[in-house]
Amino acid sequence: MQNLPKWTAAFPSLQGLQGEAARLLERGELATFPKGAVLFEPGQACRAYLLVVRGSVRVSHSGEGGREVVLYRVEPGESCILTTSCLLSGRNYASEAVAETEVEAVLFSRPDFEALLSLSAEFRDLVFSVFGERLLDLLLLIDGLAFQRVDERLARLLVQRMGPENQVEGTHRQLAEELGTAREVVSRRLKAFEERGLVRLRRGGIEILDLGGLRGVYGYRRR
Repeated sequence: MQNLPKWTAAFPSLQGLQGEAARLLERGELATFPKGAVLFEPGQACRAYLLVVRGSVRVSHSGEGGREVVLYRVEPGESCILTTSCLLSGRNYASEAVAETEVEAVLFSRPDFEALLSLSAEFRDLVFSVFGERLLDLLLLIDGLAFQRVDERLARLLVQRMGPENQVEGTHRQLAEELGTAREVVSRRLKAFEERGLVRLRRGGIEILDLGGLRGVYGYRRR
């Protein structure tokens, strides 16, 4: 078996590549981006395919009024579907990607990306399986924005992001960006949740007091 770069440990499906496909993997450029770094922004041409090895990248879109909505995150072992789309279509980016943590990623030039797609079924499966999963996530996001009330989506987000000791880290503005709404709207909903005894608000975060009650806001059903 041909020796492959160490970063392929984050992508088990690529570890069996041989021959020219394996040599193309070795051409990938391993790069590190500090927290807060902008990986791409609207109007920028896409010149490289990105695979995240470590860290988290937040991809978001801003409307004409400046309101931002988080589209998805790229985690270790994943790729960015907007990058895939731009490489395949030749269009520029329409959204922004920011490193939420320090990020280590592998970058492939457009020619090497296209060659890997042609040569390796494993690489194609990786690219398009992530593409399909993220596309479904975006459809669910659109469904939420179009058909669910803000309090329902906020309650679901709080439950999803609940950490140790029922704590949710993040400001009202950050939660608003996740939901694609205004900070003032989130603040009003959180205050209403607090008055109902569902949460306790604190600086820089939220404590969930009644998990069952919060789930009831969005009609949670145990399977």
